[in-house]
Amino acid sequence: MKANKTPIEIARNLYPLVFRTDFSQPGFALLNLGADYGSEAQRQLMVELKRQFDQLEVQYRGRRLIYQSMGRFDQQVTTKPHRDGGPNESVLMLGYEPTLVQSRVAMSDYSKCAHALGITPAEFLDRFNPMFVSGQNKLADYTTETDDFDNTSFQILIINNSTNPIGDGRLLGVLHTAEIVDPNPDLVRVVNSTMIASVSLSADDDISESEQADFVTTTVVRKAVYG
Repeated sequence: MKANKTPIEIARNLYPLVFRTDFSQPGFALLNLGADYGSEAQRQLMVELKRQFDQLEVQYRGRRLIYQSMGRFDQQVTTKPHRDGGPNESVLMLGYEPTLVQSRVAMSDYSKCAHALGITPAEFLDRFNPMFVSGQNKLADYTTETDDFDNTSFQILIINNSTNPIGDGRLLGVLHTAEIVDPNPDLVRVVNSTMIASVSLSADDDISESEQADFVTTTVVRKAVYG
């Protein structure tokens, strides 16, 4: 999707794609901002989209969205299909900045695969760990490469990171993976990462407004740590 609309319009278009409660939607969405959008502008849009998603979450599911983490990383490590740490109902919003480091991104609908096997998504991860080939083989028919992923553009990828089984209007997650084609320590591949939790209306924010503002303006980029 191209970013030629207002944040409210973008959020309304993307909310049903990402915040899915059945398998009629993909559980993720990719927004291309173009090559000249700018880093701070991208991060500001990420914060604004979260605000708009929060209003939609209150309207449609009687819940609210809060940040659990925000950070900027140089991510040049290939990952297997995985979900990031987070509560059972959570969304990952990733802002990719233009880079000469080539990468490919894919999504695996493990919730749908688990449902077809008659088990929960959590049971799927326990029994068919996608860090290993056997688990990846189980997901083969449920994996989609994001062919429109463009390393030369500012992009925002929004992923349903939940672990719920289908039913009762709960969010249904997907796994994501990144393949770094040619890592280069002399270059950077900046990923602006935010973890967003869907919580009860009475829950408090974990990240203050000042911390959110710092996320938008900081020039610090940390090395991603795994393991």
